[in-house]
Amino acid sequence: MKLKKWSILLVLVFAMSIFLAACAGDDSESSDGNDSGDTEETEDSGSDSSEGSEDSGSSEDSEGSDGEGELAADQTFDINIKSEPPSLHPGLATDTTSGAVLDQVFEGLMRINQEGEVEEAMAESYEMSEDQTTYTFKIREDATWSNGDPVTAQDFEYAWEWVLDPDNADTDYAYQLYVIKGAQAAKEEGGSIDDVGITAEDDQTLVVELAQPTPYFLDLTAFYTYYPVNHNVVDGNDEWAQDVTENYVTNGPFTLESWEHKNQIVLKKNPDYWDAETVKLETVNMYMVDDENTALEMYNSGELDWAGDPTDSLPLAAIPSLTEDGSLNLSSLAGVYYYSFNTEESPFDNVNIRKAFASAINREGIVQSITQREEQPAMALVPPSIWEENNEGYFADNDPEAAKEYLETGLEELGLDELPAVKLSYNTSEAHAAIAQAVQAMWKENLGVEVELNNEEWNVYLDSMGAGNYQIGRMGWLADFNDAINFLEIFQSVGGNNYTNWESEEYSDLIEQSRTETDDAARKDILRQAEQIFMDDMPIAPVYFYTNAWLSQDYVHGIEVSPLGGVQFKWGYLTEQ
Repeated sequence: MKLKKWSILLVLVFAMSIFLAACAGDDSESSDGNDSGDTEETEDSGSDSSEGSEDSGSSEDSEGSDGEGELAADQTFDINIKSEPPSLHPGLATDTTSGAVLDQVFEGLMRINQEGEVEEAMAESYEMSEDQTTYTFKIREDATWSNGDPVTAQDFEYAWEWVLDPDNADTDYAYQLYVIKGAQAAKEEGGSIDDVGITAEDDQTLVVELAQPTPYFLDLTAFYTYYPVNHNVVDGNDEWAQDVTENYVTNGPFTLESWEHKNQIVLKKNPDYWDAETVKLETVNMYMVDDENTALEMYNSGELDWAGDPTDSLPLAAIPSLTEDGSLNLSSLAGVYYYSFNTEESPFDNVNIRKAFASAINREGIVQSITQREEQPAMALVPPSIWEENNEGYFADNDPEAAKEYLETGLEELGLDELPAVKLSYNTSEAHAAIAQAVQAMWKENLGVEVELNNEEWNVYLDSMGAGNYQIGRMGWLADFNDAINFLEIFQSVGGNNYTNWESEEYSDLIEQSRTETDDAARKDILRQAEQIFMDDMPIAPVYFYTNAWLSQDYVHGIEVSPLGGVQFKWGYLTEQ
């Protein structure tokens, strides 16, 4: 079907979705979800940097760090994070909402700076062995926990080994640690934690032995699964991260002042943070307003200093006017929005049926007429910001003829005359609803299938997906670090963030082979082979590659939205209006 016809249909679907969203009122739960992992967009991630200014007590510090104006007397920053963070335990979190909080109150060995480069954080220095498999980190002597305890190498050792302990079953991001020698064996194969290559030689020295050279290892140590915890406080206390108590001890630029569940989180500047002189914001209020229109109204009235990504979403209906008046900020984002097929549920246990549904989506129509944020249609898993070849992808967008051929073959293989009704699920959000309604119409038009829509609040939705209680489910993934393996390794085995129930021994072997390949070109070739296998089997239907879209008040400075979908308030500050 031609784009023009679909554009008209999409506009009608979009208009209806806005009407339905308005009728939903406060019952409308929003969020893309990590997609940094999972995005509620959580969801497991640059522009010109604003460096922190000097000590706030000095006369030079009365002006913003880039000279934008005089620092405001009230350094209170208000932002919406849409929903309750599923977990504020660094070892349990897997989504962008949780990550947006954790990245402010904790800090790892390294941190990604405003230029997108990895730099020393809790580690004041590190050394790498000649064979690139052993890292020796020196912990800062002036690094302290918010209760006054020193941050030690033992805190890192404890936190990482806790994630790898097989008795701790809900650590879906444990695989991020599998680059460490013995880590996967300890978690999955009955190996001993004592054999894992993590050694606190003394309070200030942490030695990490890798299974093989890993060029992105330092980037990993900036990710929240690698954050330390105060082992003297949390050991034996499984509930320490459930609320704000004396046990919620952190080491980042901010502390967790209060947590009113499903309503608001308040962060306060950490005066004992090793780099406290860089931190200008005194208070960060994180509201949990699930309705995007309400959040935008709060921004327009001055109640919020920021609206949109990466912690919130802008209403679809507002995008054209925000673009026209020049207030909308857009940047590239290494992430993919997709529909996951439950490959254990008929009819999606058939590859040709999956290909039929993927081929019957008009992605260009969706990004042009619904989302309107300059997203790119996705016909691959790995974003083109990582692999330029994926600007084209592995199959044609909006190919109803191919879809019908796949459908005919699949029905014959399944012994069916026609497709039964199917259910398309998504976490509650205006944007997800509008896209789902458009795709519902496309599948009806191109495949003749009836599609039931099902939406659930984010935490409930994750439980449903994890339990396999779905047929087709909206998901997204934002890069945790800038490497293709971060997308491909999700689907190496069933479980964790792989909700498809698809796995392939050949695919898994290629992922493992890539981990020991030290030649960059050869490694890329191996990973490209893996992606080809994945796309041939089509356990997901990619829809589009993300962009960041946000608004910020003119007096907000020093806060950059990362190409990986993260945001840090360490360098942020407000000037007088």
